[in-house]
Amino acid sequence: MSEIVLEVRSQKSEVRSQKVVGGPRRILQAAAAAGRRTTNVSKKTIRELALDGRRVFVRVDFNVPIRDGVIGDDTRIRAALPTLTFALERGATVILGSHLGRPKGTPNAGFTLRPVATRLTELLGRRVVFSEDAVGDTVLAALSEAGPGGVVLLENLRFHPGEEANDPAFAAALAAPADCYVNDAFGSAHRAHASTTGIVDHLPEAAAGLLMGAELRHLGALLDSPQRPFVAILGGAKVSGKLEVIEHLLGRVDALLIGGAMAYTFFMARGLPVGRSLVEATLLDATRTIEQDADARGVRLELPSDHVVANRLEAGAAHETLGVENPAIGDRLGVDIGPATVERYAATIAAARTVVWNGPMGVFEIDAFALGTVALAEAVASSAATSVVGGGDSVAAIGRAGVGDRITHISTGGGASLEFLGGRRLPGVEALPDTAESTV
Repeated sequence: MSEIVLEVRSQKSEVRSQKVVGGPRRILQAAAAAGRRTTNVSKKTIRELALDGRRVFVRVDFNVPIRDGVIGDDTRIRAALPTLTFALERGATVILGSHLGRPKGTPNAGFTLRPVATRLTELLGRRVVFSEDAVGDTVLAALSEAGPGGVVLLENLRFHPGEEANDPAFAAALAAPADCYVNDAFGSAHRAHASTTGIVDHLPEAAAGLLMGAELRHLGALLDSPQRPFVAILGGAKVSGKLEVIEHLLGRVDALLIGGAMAYTFFMARGLPVGRSLVEATLLDATRTIEQDADARGVRLELPSDHVVANRLEAGAAHETLGVENPAIGDRLGVDIGPATVERYAATIAAARTVVWNGPMGVFEIDAFALGTVALAEAVASSAATSVVGGGDSVAAIGRAGVGDRITHISTGGGASLEFLGGRRLPGVEALPDTAESTV
């Protein structure tokens, strides 16, 4: 008998811990059960809204790295430009709302969105008025300053505790200056917050933005109608964080390539030496069941055959490549997949027609241990397959390899895309009305 504590999220994004005791199949079933959605993601989009002369509240994801007032990566800001340009060209006044970091419900100068207003002004080629608050008279004053057809960026929504609490009064206050609502923040769609779900109850019309629509279209196609062979690449630290995804994808993919620290739980279950590598001992039986299920479904589940091992997780640490069966790992730990694994995985990717990738193959933050992840980024980009990449480190690898323009779709929602692929309902998506048209 095994035991694991799962974090279960309801449709309203209420999180509770659920202890699951039982065999590995019971654990996998429990991990995949709560909040499961259908794959219908045909939501009304901004293209279906009448925007001329109206104020539209657009929930965006401007949760970008900022240090000393300087934005380190404006990818998420750029990703919102098509929706903002669409609304402005059709005569709308745009009110933008976003969170930044975790200020814990109180104003904090370290989490202000003011630098984003400056950068967005540059990207749009028109002034973006910054509102020092997200609700109330300050917003009305900013709208007056911007004028009809202008753009206003609200201060960090999470400066108010009502945002994460999905407080109806705060949601109503957010909605008060607006005529309609657009959610273009897929990265926050797995959160039932005032600006992602509650606000919909206070405005007569709601829709998905162009970015949200693209995310739903591409991710939905992975689950509903992938071209085959369909290959999934999963990495990262823990098997427990990917249980739902593995269970949901096993019935859909033709091959599952596993890397990163999560591979070491599989290795231990096989009796292979793991040194000091991260292992989730409570999931050994679950990994065996995953392999059995993959075999029963005809899914080729592949694990690394060689790996890079080091004595510590630091730049400059001594390291070498070993076969995964080699006990010379000693008390060292695995930090990357090896060249033989890269070659084998790349061959599988090259033959694929659809590829989805989430999670790095090693300790990506250290250059010497990022080679496997970057090599797979190049392999995915070089493949003729439809490719979807999600997760911060995977996206960073695409950027580092300089191959972003050769990826079909780069998802902006790490956690949201993972929950979507795991079959969960996303509150921010569920809150939006279905489309009257045939596609998102």
